[in-house]
Amino acid sequence: MEPTSTILAELENYLKRESLTLAQFAERSGLHSGTLSNLLHGHRPIAMHQLDQITKGMGHSEGYYYDMYIDNYIIEGSPDWRRIGPLLHRCAELDKLDSIQRIVQHIMDNLMYSSMLFNTAEELLRLGRRAAATLLYESVSEAEKFQHSERLAVCQYRLFIISLGQCQDANLRLADRFEPFVERLDEAEQLDALKHLADVFSSLHRWDKVNELAQELEKKASAQYKFWKRDHLQKHPVRPYIYYILYSQLLRSLVYDESGNYEKALYYARLYSDMSWIKTPANEGEQRVMEQFKEWAKANTYLYRLMDGQVEVLPDYLHYVESREDEIFPALFKIMQAANRHKFNVDPILLRFDSYLSYKAQHSRLGEFNQQLTSDRYIRFLMELAIYHLAAKKIDIGLNYLLESLESCVKIRSNSNIVRCVGLFEKYLEVARPEYKRTYSNLISEVQRNNEEKDCFIASSR
Repeated sequence: MEPTSTILAELENYLKRESLTLAQFAERSGLHSGTLSNLLHGHRPIAMHQLDQITKGMGHSEGYYYDMYIDNYIIEGSPDWRRIGPLLHRCAELDKLDSIQRIVQHIMDNLMYSSMLFNTAEELLRLGRRAAATLLYESVSEAEKFQHSERLAVCQYRLFIISLGQCQDANLRLADRFEPFVERLDEAEQLDALKHLADVFSSLHRWDKVNELAQELEKKASAQYKFWKRDHLQKHPVRPYIYYILYSQLLRSLVYDESGNYEKALYYARLYSDMSWIKTPANEGEQRVMEQFKEWAKANTYLYRLMDGQVEVLPDYLHYVESREDEIFPALFKIMQAANRHKFNVDPILLRFDSYLSYKAQHSRLGEFNQQLTSDRYIRFLMELAIYHLAAKKIDIGLNYLLESLESCVKIRSNSNIVRCVGLFEKYLEVARPEYKRTYSNLISEVQRNNEEKDCFIASSR
């Protein structure tokens, strides 16, 4: 296609080349011949659905003329949202991200388009077209970076959620960049934002930060719940208000569990098992939340007692979780921690729950668990299995689990866990098989490459 060509010139050339009348092409494309005549004579611009029909009639693939359309009607013409909006949706459907980038770069000199691009990004996100939505959120954020608006905060929140992935270095940067925008969100959205931030910092073992966010979450959720009326038309968060209050208490019990303060961990478990403050009658969503937190409170009460050295609760703990499949893997992880700390044998338990020792996405009745938390927990679980078997002089089994943990650490760039794995493997380096040493050496080389890439990224960002 010639750079200076137009879609109408392409169509005229096609009709001449194929010796087609307007009526014949109208039948081929599904457009009315009068419509085609008006288009060719420049009486009206081509609409998106008409462009798609013309493209199909000429035998080209979907989106073949989109870049030319951008040139003809947006860059060289007068931008009109009646054409831009449908074009963005079609480019998103066909994954033509470069075309979307060209459109937004041209029109965003005019802040009038900011709200329309934002609304389109929200629609695309609801449709699952995350890559296209990301481009629009980034464009609006850049255009409004000095506006201190709620829309800017929402864009930053959406980009934070969309961009979270396996790489913990990247997740930390995302969390640090987004956190200052939380207070600019509307009250309902603040609760979800604080919950997501707390989950990310949990996966990074930043327990002081988790504690701080949990307190803020409880304060905001409690205040909103106090004045909430069931028949009120105000915007609500994704989950019932009571979820955020209970979840903040669960987070604080997790913080004290990680610090080894099981008395305080049990205190917060009692808090999120107490539902007496909840307004009645509870609706279906609230009932589901209440039932789940009661289950978690009971399981975690057993757990914190076990971690505190009360090994006699282990049979009751296992009996409670084995009929609740979603609780089995988290229970096994903590049982391994307790076994290593208090030196008791769990071989029969590992044999009994052998099918739960591999990685699986974790769920509850409230939905899927945060992926970053699940990945971190599985890495630590493998490490606990390694420690357990190495202490029992089962060197090959222990080192195999340890290398599997290290490989996962490297993949998600979990530096704190990498340090633990490396420290433990070095203690057994002399007795490790040659193939284990080779695998270990390869993983360390990958860690070094990742660190060099990180240093380059930081330097280029300054």
